[in-house]
Amino acid sequence: MNLYESNILIVDDEPALREMVQELLEKEGYLHIDTAKDCRQARELFGNKEYHMVLLDIMLPDGDGFSLYEELKKGEKSQIPVIFLSARDEDFARLRGLGLGADDYITKPFLPQELLLRMKAVLKRTYRIEEKQEKTQIGEVVIDWEAGTLTSPKESYMLTAKEYTLLKKLCDNRGKILSMNILCDTLWPDGSYGYENSLMVHMRRLREKIEENPSKPEYLVTVRGLGYKLK
Repeated sequence: MNLYESNILIVDDEPALREMVQELLEKEGYLHIDTAKDCRQARELFGNKEYHMVLLDIMLPDGDGFSLYEELKKGEKSQIPVIFLSARDEDFARLRGLGLGADDYITKPFLPQELLLRMKAVLKRTYRIEEKQEKTQIGEVVIDWEAGTLTSPKESYMLTAKEYTLLKKLCDNRGKILSMNILCDTLWPDGSYGYENSLMVHMRRLREKIEENPSKPEYLVTVRGLGYKLK
């Protein structure tokens, strides 16, 4: 299983937090994310789909996360990892969650990068996933992620840091439209305002290295009014 193809379920009654976590995971490259606002909706989703991880709030409008955890972990789905996300920082709540067998317990508010790192660690440990920097082929061009090179039939290039990051984001989301904002946030995490022209420059340089005719790209295409995608 590819790490970013994991099915993730977010259960939280705060719409802003659900949206924030979903957007965070999508920017990281996770492809399959569902959200539930309460226990009833979580049970319905969980019963109809195979999930690889659940991010679970404790205080829910129609029950509590501890009881829901015990329901979700029954039978064939008992091995699915669960991370509690809670505003309750009391020691007994943390100990109860971990004592039930949860894989982690993260207190709100949390650092986005901390959540990503903890999720990745749990997924890798549970499913024995190894992230491999393999080679990717785009037409006749081969990208070696470990070496940071791009090789075409005519020439080999060393990718710059920005080119590498941009191309990796597009490859990880191959076939999906990525907006200018998402790509700018990927390249400049400190804030994407005003970077659109710089993004276009990096995209043009990648096209010059990948496309047979950069003016009429076959792979790194512009989706007018929306963004870019790698076909």
